[in-house]
Amino acid sequence: MLVFLSLAVFQVALWAFGNLRGFLGLVFCAWLFSVGVEPVVDALARRGLRRGAATGLVLLGLVGLIAAFVGVFGALLVDQLGQLISALPGFVRDGVAWVNRTFDAEFSAGDVVESLQLTPARLQTLAQELTPGVVGIVSSLVGLVFQLLTFLLFAFYMSAQGPQLRRTVSRWFPPRHQRVIATVWEIAVAKTGGYLVSRLVLAAISTLLTGVVLWLLGVPFWLPLAIWTGAVSQFVPTIGTYLAIGVPALVALSGQPADAVAVVAFGVVYQQVENYLLGPRITARTVQVHPAVALGAVIVGAALFGAVGALVAIPVVAAVQAVIETYGRRYELVAVEDEPPGGD
Repeated sequence: MLVFLSLAVFQVALWAFGNLRGFLGLVFCAWLFSVGVEPVVDALARRGLRRGAATGLVLLGLVGLIAAFVGVFGALLVDQLGQLISALPGFVRDGVAWVNRTFDAEFSAGDVVESLQLTPARLQTLAQELTPGVVGIVSSLVGLVFQLLTFLLFAFYMSAQGPQLRRTVSRWFPPRHQRVIATVWEIAVAKTGGYLVSRLVLAAISTLLTGVVLWLLGVPFWLPLAIWTGAVSQFVPTIGTYLAIGVPALVALSGQPADAVAVVAFGVVYQQVENYLLGPRITARTVQVHPAVALGAVIVGAALFGAVGALVAIPVVAAVQAVIETYGRRYELVAVEDEPPGGD
């Protein structure tokens, strides 16, 4: 009976998780967002502002910034993004033709387009989803607004009542474990929040500078390409930098090869400035995740939970690493003397 009961509970839990996967992912993203704004909320609370008011002020500021961006660049972004998706096969063909001419290669543009799944039907579907005036735009907008409000509601309560939430969780454990749980929670929140804030700041700087350079060079679709570069370079470890600058360079290559060279040169120079000047200053107080560990975390997260898993994988690893660094114990390395030649 115990085995059958365990199997029944497992099946019910699996069914519930399958049906509530989207909602659970939304709640988890809201928790990560609340962790991300925790340093700002704590700073406002230390200045005498009530925690609920501080959280509301931060959320209103972020919503205001997003609304201002949408108001200024929203229509341009959607229009350029739809045109960019439709024009991607042409850019790929032009890039392959340039490579064949320059390096005397024999790549097939059709095979490259097919391997990237840039089929006409798929591109048409994506363009219709991103172009204004599609059928069902009202229902999609209503669903998006509902998800946004749900996200903001959970994020607000998780941030505004963060200390109460920690105390509630701690009460479920014996007194000897409560101090450890509270300390681990605070470390994870502080380090993960700082990591998220630093990544967002670096992504914003990268987006701004890339957009200015692409606009000055006259590269088409400069706005979505700049957002792509900023997001991918910061949230996709190791290979993100190359993926981020590769797409703008490919688009520029279809027009003027010199522009593509200028885009790549800018990407290389900016990466060095970020690595040696901006990055260390912005992330000085946050946890540093090894590139190999970060890449593995993204791959595992994407395999388990799709795009959401890939997005939240690095913050989760950052929290785990912060706890290990705090409670882990390191020992002094014992020097091993070199064996004499010919020794057993």
